[in-house]
Amino acid sequence: MPIAKEVVTGTRSTAAELRASNVSVEAPGEAFRSEILRRLGAFRAQGMDRPASVRALFPHTVLPESTYEDVVAALVSGAHVLFFGPSGAGKTSLAKDLWDLYPKGAWVVEGCPVLDHPLSIVDPAVADRFPPCPICTRRFAPGGDASLFDPARVDAAKVPAQFVHLREGFGFARLQGSSEVFPDHLTGNINLRKLEEIGDPMSPLVLEPGKLLQANRGFLLVDEIGKLPLGTQNVLLQALQEGTVTPAKSRESFPGSFVAVGTSNLSDLDNINDPLSDRLTSLHVGYNERHADNRKIVALARGTEFRGWVPEILVDAGVRVIEAWRLRMSDDNPDIGEVGSNRTLLDVAARTDAIALLAGRAVPSTTDLRSGLVHAMRGRLRARSGESFRQNEKRVGEFVDQYLPPSLKRSAGVYWCRYFRDILHESTAESEALVGEGRRLKDDAALLAQLTSDPNLFPRFRSFARYVTDREKPGDTVAPNDAAISVYRLLEEHSLFSCTDEDDDDAPL
Repeated sequence: MPIAKEVVTGTRSTAAELRASNVSVEAPGEAFRSEILRRLGAFRAQGMDRPASVRALFPHTVLPESTYEDVVAALVSGAHVLFFGPSGAGKTSLAKDLWDLYPKGAWVVEGCPVLDHPLSIVDPAVADRFPPCPICTRRFAPGGDASLFDPARVDAAKVPAQFVHLREGFGFARLQGSSEVFPDHLTGNINLRKLEEIGDPMSPLVLEPGKLLQANRGFLLVDEIGKLPLGTQNVLLQALQEGTVTPAKSRESFPGSFVAVGTSNLSDLDNINDPLSDRLTSLHVGYNERHADNRKIVALARGTEFRGWVPEILVDAGVRVIEAWRLRMSDDNPDIGEVGSNRTLLDVAARTDAIALLAGRAVPSTTDLRSGLVHAMRGRLRARSGESFRQNEKRVGEFVDQYLPPSLKRSAGVYWCRYFRDILHESTAESEALVGEGRRLKDDAALLAQLTSDPNLFPRFRSFARYVTDREKPGDTVAPNDAAISVYRLLEEHSLFSCTDEDDDDAPL
């Protein structure tokens, strides 16, 4: 029976049928390369240019275009990669995007704990390149004697195959680096129930696969690889060099072939031993320099990180304060290194929203933003001692007080300039008319109620309200006119409804 090109997860077959259908056998790096090229081709067929196609491979991260190009080039070349950079720059998110990108469908020997390919059991050439595990060699050897295993003599019709979807523990493994991760975590431990049945602690049949074996034929993610002890790093090195793993309590080696992606903060790079580092292509993942990219990071989190509505001017100003911190503070100082992280970017809007909610305000104010900034940034300080924490806390407060006013001015200016140019077409008369209507409405609840009920009143402000609603989507928590009044107040306070050449989105403060 020929195997269909599109195979459904759970489909069963035999090695004989796979061989008759010319099913390919690829190393993990080769499968990844094929999938990346296939997706890029599909994006190009949809009309995307090359940069857009590369960006589309990573839907959950926002990084400089050059970073994406470096990652794709490394993976297509078959390399393992190490993402290094400041804490909170998006290294782990990028690694998770790679796992999402990795092809998940695979033919495996049914029942094999490390997912041997069925053809490695029956094809000498495949077995030479991808040796089957000791468990399968015993399973398909005459009398269960591994020394007699010969793939040329195995009846391919008796090798059961199954098409599976790779998942955690079966083709994907994630390891969090720490000083307490020992080699056995990577190679595996003895399964006591199997030991009781078999009786031989050195038999491969009693092994419970560790992280490297769980990743076989798939993907391994090692967070903070520099925190692994040297002995544990050496176990990983063997797998990267030879594609095999030799557990300490086993006489035989297991296959351990995968695409490895590691992450490291700058402070841990020196802890990665040189031979292991040589096996990894090092790629720097830093903070985004473009303001628009940092805004995208926050936009991706809206609806998951915080539920309420924070006016865009406040969100934008919060991002600008964090960007100013990054420009002026060192990432190498471990006490304050995470204050400028992407996690802080997300925290600012969420804390601002929470502070306003606790105060009974449906719409956060400038004061709430200041509190949200201090709260989020202070929460990323490392508390080594009470005195140093208080000093850094004071530094954060002083920094926010210095850079929040110009940030608000810039954010309000950009917001107004876009409306003035795109909607009002730089008409000073229309601008003055809108400002006049807004001043009448902002402190008059009765007039605001009439605006809601009478569609003919205040046409310019009504148009502004539609713009705010379409652009910011405040949802059901805030009425459209109330949202527009809130934005109007911010514009009146911080932009003075003026538009200058300095209102550049990406210019640093």
